[in-house]
Amino acid sequence: MTTSAHGYDLATKDLDPPLAIVDLDAFDANADDLLRRAAGKPIRVVSKSVRCRALLERALARDGFEGLMCYSLAEAVWHAELGTSDDIVVAYPTADHEALRRLAASERARAAVTIMVDSTEHLDLVDAALGHGHPDIRVCLELDASWRPLPGVHVGTRRSPVFKPGQAAAVARQIVARPGFRLVGMMAYEGQIAGLGDAAGRGVQNRVIGWMQRRSAAELARRRSAAVRAVREVADLEFVNGGGTGSIETTGAENVVTEIAAGSGFLAPTLFDGYSHFQPRPAALFALPVVRRPAKNVATLFSGGYIASGPTGPSRVPSPYLPEGLRLLGFEGAGEVQTPVTGEAARTLRLGDRVWLRHAKAGELAERFLQYHLVRGSQVERTVPTYRGEGQSFG
Repeated sequence: MTTSAHGYDLATKDLDPPLAIVDLDAFDANADDLLRRAAGKPIRVVSKSVRCRALLERALARDGFEGLMCYSLAEAVWHAELGTSDDIVVAYPTADHEALRRLAASERARAAVTIMVDSTEHLDLVDAALGHGHPDIRVCLELDASWRPLPGVHVGTRRSPVFKPGQAAAVARQIVARPGFRLVGMMAYEGQIAGLGDAAGRGVQNRVIGWMQRRSAAELARRRSAAVRAVREVADLEFVNGGGTGSIETTGAENVVTEIAAGSGFLAPTLFDGYSHFQPRPAALFALPVVRRPAKNVATLFSGGYIASGPTGPSRVPSPYLPEGLRLLGFEGAGEVQTPVTGEAARTLRLGDRVWLRHAKAGELAERFLQYHLVRGSQVERTVPTYRGEGQSFG
């Protein structure tokens, strides 16, 4: 079910755009679908795809969602000290000395937060920041989950240098032997499956992507199982994390995986429209006002150049959503101060009318707005700050 532009307009009639909303009915329906797809395996909520404490707390309040996965150590310590969660994994290694010192100084944060490592150099960095003799720091070892079918061919994100089970065991032994560190988890993120839609392109392209993902998932399942077994001979792991919104089913089917990471599926940005096995409801939208009518079939909106990170191209630009039948101009696109739209619906737009758009990525919209208006039906239920609205920016 999609709320009409009229419903969103009515809910926010007393607010001036640009503004951003989260449709709570869609958010909750997407949460239900994530849990259905996980088939009983717990989901760790990925904060970078939400970046709003109230929405993170809303997700964590539901059975089946357990713990946070943060993208920054400073962010993780902030959540730990606020009590958002007592189980937080930082998905990326840190070089933030100040955040490391805050972690070491807080018993509450040390008990809650697990940092990511993939080499002894990361341990060296922690020792350099804290000095020898520091309290035990919880660490998670990251296994590279890319697909390498042939020598020199790398399909997936560039993350950990630890690829083979023997490499994982070797690093695990070094961690366990190092004073001041406790190995408690393993992680592997299969971005070529979780973050790449298999129904986003044309027929041949989709078939190639689907074939690649099936082959990659089968290879990773064997390799991850062997790596986890090898590491468990060295350390008593509390968790093995894997996956993302796009790979919940395949990742969750692996017996060695104890939890799945997901975040974008709550808000459903446009990059998650192109999957064949799930269709989330758009939950995060932003409204821009019409400020010019340069032609009968063109309406120019104020602001709107919210370009998503990643490889540049059409997939990273915002998409007009409501009223239906609008599109960006190829020559001008979404601009810093103005965004023209065209299409049949543009003929009926007047100055001051709103156009609702969707961002390409889930969490990055929160970097543009200080608050989200949480909408249910044609009413704003409450207004909550984003990270930036709380004065937080974690890079």
